This record gives sequence, C-alpha cells and structure tokens, in this order.
Amino acid sequence: MPTLGPRQSGALHRLERTMPFSHGYPVATDIDYRRFGRFLNHMINNCGDPWHDPIYPGHAMDAERDVLAWTADLLHAPPGWHGHMTNGGSEVNLDALWQARTKLPNAIVYTSTAAHYSVRKACDLLGLPVVPVATDRYGEMDYASLRALAGRHRARPAIVVATCGTTFTEACDKVPRVHDALDEAGIGHRWIHVDGALALIPRALTGDGGWFDLTVANSACFSFHKFLGVPMPAALVISRSSPHRPGPAISYIGVPDTTISGSRPGLAALMACYAIDRYGHDGHRHRTELARDLADYTSQQLTGIGWPTWRNPGAFTVLLRPPPRHVTARWALPVDGDWARLICMPGKTRRHINTLITALKQT
Repeated sequence: MPTLGPRQSGALHRLERTMPFSHGYPVATDIDYRRFGRFLNHMINNCGDPWHDPIYPGHAMDAERDVLAWTADLLHAPPGWHGHMTNGGSEVNLDALWQARTKLPNAIVYTSTAAHYSVRKACDLLGLPVVPVATDRYGEMDYASLRALAGRHRARPAIVVATCGTTFTEACDKVPRVHDALDEAGIGHRWIHVDGALALIPRALTGDGGWFDLTVANSACFSFHKFLGVPMPAALVISRSSPHRPGPAISYIGVPDTTISGSRPGLAALMACYAIDRYGHDGHRHRTELARDLADYTSQQLTGIGWPTWRNPGAFTVLLRPPPRHVTARWALPVDGDWARLICMPGKTRRHINTLITALKQT
C-alpha cells in the first residue's frame, strides 16, 4: 500500500493526537465505521430525488430511503411526507426555508438569538427578512417575545425556526408554545421548521418528541455526523408535504431533482443506514441514556471540585466556568462569555472526564 504524503501524515497525526481530548464538539465516537473502507474505491453519488434511482449505478438511494423512512416513523410524519439527505446542517436549513418561502412567499422569519448561524445565512441567500427573538437564560426561545414581535407583523405569514439543541447550551424550543404565541399574535399562516442537528434524534427516542415532531412542525432536520457519528458531514431534512418543485427528469441522470445540491454523499447514507440497522430504537436509546449519565457524572465531578457548572435537563452538554486558556485549547472547549461547554457524546467515558477534572484541579 502506498505511503501517505507529508500533508496526509500530518493530518492523521493531528487527529490521532487531539481527538481523544476533544470534548467541546458534538461528534459521537462509539460506532466503528472502519468496515466501510472497501467503499472508498467507489464514487457513490446520490444525485437527484431520492425516490427515483438514477441512471448512474454508483449510488445508495435505497439506503437514503431507509434512513428517511426510519426518521419519518420516529417523528410521526403524516402520509405524504417528503425528504432527502444533504451535505450538512447548513444546507438542510437552507432547504427547509426554501420550502417555506415557496409556500409562504411574503413571510417573515423568526428565530432565536441562540439559533445556528446558518439560519441567518440561509435567509440572506433567499431574501427572507429575519426578526431575532430573545431567549431565556438557558437558551430557550422567549415565547412572550415571539408573540410581541410577531404581533407587529400580523398581516404577514410567519416562518419560525425552532431549535432542538442550541449550539451552546443545547436548549430546545417547544413547538406547541411557538404555535400558542403565533395564535395569540393573530397569525394564521405559518411554517415551523425544527433545526435538530444534534438533539432531535435522541430527544425523539426518549419520549420528548411531542415538543417538536412532525405532528406539530412542518419540517425538521438532523445531522448524521453528530449523534450517529458518521465520519463525514451529512444531514437529512424531512417535511410534512412534498415540495412544489419536482420538475421533469434531468436527462443525464434520468430522475427529477428536488434538492439544492443535487449530489449527496451516498457513503454517508450507507453508514447512517448501518448505524440504524445495527442499534435500532432500543440501542440508540441506550446510547442516549449512557451519554446523559456521563453528563450527570461530569456535573457532579465539577461541583465536587467547586467548579461552577450547569446543564439543561436531558442535555449532553455541560456548561462550566471557562478554564485557563491552555486547558480550553487542549480539550477544545469553546467559550462564550462567562461559560465554556463540553459535550458528553456517545463514546466519551468517565476516564475522559476524569482526565479533564484532574487538569482542572491543577489550575
């Protein structure tokens, strides 16, 4: 086998040296995908609408459909739902907002100040006006603020991007309360999208789905490379209704295209399908419970050494007072204002946390 070049060797060395200490970003590491190495000699491109197999045989559309069907079942999607994979979390938000704008062309977008930065970027691309909504101290949308802001624009439809697992505190906006706020504001025409990149699947698995599943939301999304730990960026968007943009089949791929990017990583679909088939609902629920138990343990250990900390109920994310810079750098802990965060993703263990606690004791 040919040896790696200096760039590749350097990248591999950095990954192997730093990833065991990377506690600040949501990447599950407990699912072993190395068996997929044989697929790396094949270009697997899911191009076009996933419900049609393209002319090019190098695809994994069947795996994408299986992941979509599993997600639709988990989120209680009604008959007529539609969805597809994307190349990452920013694209799923763009796609959902594109769908919403198609349904409600004169709408205003409301999203919390804790929402992912890609929401505003997508609105800029689509020419949608954005009204930021305040949050409470834990990062959840302030519904009274939403009601007041939406009431100023009651003549226009509302698109609300709710977040299931905000990027810093892992707070979850509750879609029924969003509906209540819009009802009180006098807005009838609405589209509610749930950005659930990290927390949507574990929350739905453990019985919290009624706050944001497709019985109450119009669309939702999650990222494969977070809870499922797929080793490449990929995501999925699913909505209650089919998009009004199928169009005719594209001649050289032989299928219509309902997506933004067209091409999507078929290997990611195969990996996500493998993770779903291997673990099932019960296995992924157990992974969720182990991660939450570790977050409980982490909070207890921080409290035990007198280190200020807090955590949203059910979250993998633990907030702590920022350690010295050399500690945050080694453990890749992001800092926002008065708090740093670490995330107890599946694959992290008490040994990882104990090593960090030892370092904090020495500061």
